[in-house]
Amino acid sequence: MKPKLPKSRVVEEIDRNLKQVFDSIANEPMPDRFAELLDRLKTGDTSVAKGTTDDNEDK
Repeated sequence: MKPKLPKSRVVEEIDRNLKQVFDSIANEPMPDRFAELLDRLKTGDTSVAKGTTDDNEDK
């Protein structure tokens, strides 16, 4: 088993930046459309919402 090498400053900076970006995205509010979709999935409603289209309709 090889000993762990210390992280370079570059790798530490990349880690820090990736965590910062992830945290900012994770703290954004959920879009209403996504929340509505999750609610429909929870209730078993599989109908297409009014005003939306199914990509497979034209095929």
